[in-house]
Amino acid sequence: MNLGPIREKIDVLDRQLVELLNERLALAAEIGKVKRSEGGQIYVAEREDAVLRKVTGQNQGPIKHEALRAIYREIMSAAIALEKPLVIAYLGPEASNTHAAALKKFGASVNYHAMATVSDIFTTVEKGETDYAVIPIENSTEGSVREALDSFVESDLKIVAQIYLEINHALISNSPLEEIERVYSKDQALAQCRHWLQRHLPHAQLVDAPSTSRAVQLAKQEPGTAAVAGELAAEHYGMPVVARNIQDKADNTTRFFVIGKKASGPVGGGKDLTSLLVSLGDEAASHSGALLKMLMPLAQRGINLSKIESRPSKKRPWDYYFFLDVTGHYEDAATKDAIAELRKFCPLVKWLGSYPVAS
Repeated sequence: MNLGPIREKIDVLDRQLVELLNERLALAAEIGKVKRSEGGQIYVAEREDAVLRKVTGQNQGPIKHEALRAIYREIMSAAIALEKPLVIAYLGPEASNTHAAALKKFGASVNYHAMATVSDIFTTVEKGETDYAVIPIENSTEGSVREALDSFVESDLKIVAQIYLEINHALISNSPLEEIERVYSKDQALAQCRHWLQRHLPHAQLVDAPSTSRAVQLAKQEPGTAAVAGELAAEHYGMPVVARNIQDKADNTTRFFVIGKKASGPVGGGKDLTSLLVSLGDEAASHSGALLKMLMPLAQRGINLSKIESRPSKKRPWDYYFFLDVTGHYEDAATKDAIAELRKFCPLVKWLGSYPVAS
């Protein structure tokens, strides 16, 4: 078969694609000028969500939706870079799972800044040193990241978007399996691989590290040690992979939040989520049905509760905060009414942000 004519057609389409991409980016640059003059947000989560839903809705194949979304993320990343050079903080060092989630959300054209702790991440966004940040919030196997939840109590930053990332862990080491005496990783990562580590390294010491990528750095420096991290980290730091896919559950997934100073607008059509922080205070101690009373304003308005989690307030014994994820946007009439009713008997009702449901 003569491939020449087919390749010529592809060359023509490539030229057209490049021209159309540059035309699209030039329009994005014009939008950026308007946004800057009016003090608008450069990254608009609800617009991003609308574009991705629109293009996948128009997709007739053979390209898969996820591949199309990945292409458009890079197009939008390049557009954002033309509008304004964004800086995105993440829990580092480089090649951590949070770094991978940030790249998945914002693409390769923006700037990234690694931070040592979740607390540092909140501080750098609050000070305006970075525009947005990506933080891990919960894992399908091990639950919530406590430091991230607690950081919202004192911060005025808003959740503007969410990301789900499938997490595949590997055992990374310069030493063979039989010589490994110590394993470094983030506490959540170690917990996600608990059974595998018990079977294959029952005598190894498990040591908590600030992040999975930092664990790889430590293992690289110490003979007889290993790290639990993603293969991206092994490749980035030039370390061998001793074993792949060592997580205990095949569908191991972590949810991440994008946080910033300004909230996202509504997507509408039932495609928004809202996160709230609620304290019952003395109500919880004096009434056995206090938790039910807190949920009734939501249920009566048809607002679905997708998550509820309690955390100690650290202000006094047996005082708790409740973190809620509910359907709808903060600007929806039903949500506003429910929050107004909650504030009548709850000492604290804090809106943490509204954001698009993940595609």
